[in-house]
Amino acid sequence: MNESLHRALLPEGLRDLLPPDAGVEAEVVARLMAALAAHGYERVKPPLIEFEDNLLSGAGAAMAPDTFRLMDPVSQRMIGLRADMTPQVARIAATRLKKAPRPLRLCYAGQVLRVKGTQLRPERQIGQVGAELIGSNAIAADVEAVAVAAEALASLGLIGLSVDLTLPTLVPAVCRAMTLDQDSIRAVRAALDHKDAAKLKAVAGPAAGLLGELLKCAGEAEKSLKALAALKLPQEAAAERERLAAVAKALRQAIPGLGATIDPVENRGFEYHTGVSFTFFAGAVRGELGRGGRYRAGEGAGEEATGFTLYTDTVLQAMPEYVPARRVYVPVGGDLAAMRRLREQGWITVAGLAPAANAQDEAKRLNCGHVFESGKIVDVG
Repeated sequence: MNESLHRALLPEGLRDLLPPDAGVEAEVVARLMAALAAHGYERVKPPLIEFEDNLLSGAGAAMAPDTFRLMDPVSQRMIGLRADMTPQVARIAATRLKKAPRPLRLCYAGQVLRVKGTQLRPERQIGQVGAELIGSNAIAADVEAVAVAAEALASLGLIGLSVDLTLPTLVPAVCRAMTLDQDSIRAVRAALDHKDAAKLKAVAGPAAGLLGELLKCAGEAEKSLKALAALKLPQEAAAERERLAAVAKALRQAIPGLGATIDPVENRGFEYHTGVSFTFFAGAVRGELGRGGRYRAGEGAGEEATGFTLYTDTVLQAMPEYVPARRVYVPVGGDLAAMRRLREQGWITVAGLAPAANAQDEAKRLNCGHVFESGKIVDVG
């Protein structure tokens, strides 16, 4: 095609963020990061691009289908654009911070790029703010990850915040105990992902009854835990259930006002997680605010870790109505010292660069609600 593209046209799933949204996003990121720093999480800044082998090792292997790849003209090696920042932080912990005291608390903020979006999240470029707690297998670490994420989100004034807990290792433990083959396990996983009880019964063989009961256990946290406790689970699965119950109980004590549900068979998006995991939602906002959970940091056995990632695009949708800062227009030649004092008081000053016939009309044109005239601030209505 020789027809030129319009200069404002962008690839599918990408967009420009304009005023005031770009400024609001920057403020939201700063507030979230401040909340994480207050809990002892120290900031790291991994690169946008890494060698493919590093980026897709360990927990990063699950992100391979979402990762853009290209050839580095300098090293002549394949590199990838990060699709998620958690594997990068895990790499930093396992290499450059290998000798740092554990548990290691790290946080980050940045943009990621994915090959394609999903039905619920069509965006391909996503802003992330997250934290990783590396080097502890304690139940307290699982609770801290959820509690810190909840506190960070609550600091933004979000309404109707809730968390959905899940256990991606529970179904595999049941399948192993029932000696299902890999084809059957894949079919079971697909049926559970779609919450298809009829399909599950047809493909799960000897595990159909128990998995069907697990599927029914999804719901409000206390009711779900009660239903789970009544099930006779294989030893490994029972141990997983007990940990989930312990985390839910401790979380209820730590944040009694946080709404909580449990879906013991949910796995989508938790492919590399190895224990209690979670997803945050708020009010009537469509989509998830963030997710996290337990995983192994590093290659091979790696280290025990847990953490979370918050998605700034959804967080922005859940924010209370934005109240813009007060803007005051200062005609050309205004008092610089007076303008500085106004900024110290929280005003945004917009300086005139050329004489205007009517200062109030010019203030309105530049989206200012006030004008600074004769040493006074005048409301332009």
